[in-house]
Amino acid sequence: MSDVFKSALVGEWVSIAPEVRPSKNPDGTLRPLFLSRDFKYSEDDRFELIVTSLADAYGHVPLARIAIRGHVLWRGEHSIAPGAQKVDFLADEAYEVSPLHAGFVSLLNQVARNGYEEWQVGQTQSIFGKSFAPFGLVEGKNFMEYDLVYLTRGMLFWGARHIDGRGFDTEENRPTNLQIPLARK
Repeated sequence: MSDVFKSALVGEWVSIAPEVRPSKNPDGTLRPLFLSRDFKYSEDDRFELIVTSLADAYGHVPLARIAIRGHVLWRGEHSIAPGAQKVDFLADEAYEVSPLHAGFVSLLNQVARNGYEEWQVGQTQSIFGKSFAPFGLVEGKNFMEYDLVYLTRGMLFWGARHIDGRGFDTEENRPTNLQIPLARK
């Protein structure tokens, strides 16, 4: 991995507009998921990602804030574009959820009760190392995504979500397309 690439990545990056991702309902049907991202990368291969889940495409109604901290594992070049890199984002330091909407609180109090305090609007709870059904997390296993990063023209691209809603949970599911970029903050 090039030290020049890593140096260029250092800093804070943010969504340029609300973003849309394919997501799955409990019955397996697809639905849109709207979000914004705030990503920080430091020289010691650590990252912090704040994702704000949104109820609408315009970003007017925040549902939840998710904070993930951990390490970036560099896996070599990705064929999507010259200089693109395969990376694994390993959430081995923190994973927290803050519900921001009463409807999301109600859902969490139905499906994520075991091992958690009662969910309340604005209350942050750690889901690190715990089972958390809404995100498919399993107790004792750190969340990790097989992703990619690409820098060009002052923008940071990650991999685009699969249109069938699959996660980046295996090497075979590593993305093969680029999604909307982040801009330097």
